Amino acid sequence: MNYRINRKTGDRISEIGIGSAYLYDAGMDEAVRALRRAAEGGINYFDLAAGDGSAFPIWGEALHDIRKSLFYQIHFGADYTSGTYGWSLDLDSIKRSVEKQLAELRTDYIDYGFIHCQDEAADWEIYLKNGIYDYILSLKKVGVVRHVGLSSHTPAVIMRILGEADVDMLMFSVNPAYDYGQGEYANGTVDERAAVYRRCESEGIGISVMKPFSGGQLLDEKQSPFGRALTIHQCIRYCLDKPGVLTVLPGAKSVEEVEALLSYCDQPEEALDYSMIGTFAPPDAGGKCVYCNHCKPCPVGIDVGLVNKYYDLARAGDALAAEHYRTLGKNASDCVGCGHCDSRCPFSVKQSARMEEIRD
Repeated sequence: MNYRINRKTGDRISEIGIGSAYLYDAGMDEAVRALRRAAEGGINYFDLAAGDGSAFPIWGEALHDIRKSLFYQIHFGADYTSGTYGWSLDLDSIKRSVEKQLAELRTDYIDYGFIHCQDEAADWEIYLKNGIYDYILSLKKVGVVRHVGLSSHTPAVIMRILGEADVDMLMFSVNPAYDYGQGEYANGTVDERAAVYRRCESEGIGISVMKPFSGGQLLDEKQSPFGRALTIHQCIRYCLDKPGVLTVLPGAKSVEEVEALLSYCDQPEEALDYSMIGTFAPPDAGGKCVYCNHCKPCPVGIDVGLVNKYYDLARAGDALAAEHYRTLGKNASDCVGCGHCDSRCPFSVKQSARMEEIRD
């Protein structure tokens, strides 16, 4: 397993995590085995926005003895007081739900307490008015919540809340369908979504990814908006290539599904290549580097994708990106203008011209 550091918290987080949307479907025994296998395989980050309240005793049984080595996202607004999942902006309901989750998880603290599912500006205004955000901060003050997270599908709302709240982790729906305007949660333009990634990277806010397979649609050519299926490994790599992303959180409800996720770490580079999506890119995505590195190898050894990423982040105000660029063994100044990267780019980026711009 590979790990990435959340710069705001110092937490060392596994690139692959586990979501809990449908874990409860497996039943106690199989779900416990699946979670134990995930932890044994190096997965240490878990999202607990479960599809049903019956999931929490499963997590408690499976992981209570190794809790201190794990990170839990718990959502303030996911209401399980009735047993099933509900969404609430009522403070008392949220308090009861969080207390219930902690008891059933057999833990007394929350690693990342999430401002839950803020998809409309009005949601945030109610969240503030009803005292829910203040409640999270009060729990943080006494150590019950260690860090603050935000869950949203909407770039404009994300940008507003990041300007008004001290957020350490963003949970955002990331996959090529949504980024290219296809699907139920394809909110925001190509540029608006890219701005979220770059802001998070610039400010050290980690991104945990929900819906990396677009609800499974991207894995089925008949359901895929592109008319072609991607593999789970291609989808995971796509997410991990986005600035700011620390961990990808697919759902899993069996040992077999967990093994499939863990096998990502052993895949050859060609199995992770998602450059085919360049043929599906909408007009407003054309000519924009997505850092896929399909242009490799550069004859003089430039990591073209990384040079592009650092440049874009530096332009967004990330001082660290500029420093990282300067430490590269080869950078845009070493480009000889051979055009090899231009001919291979699936997104029609004129990389040789871009290298001149970056060099200047």
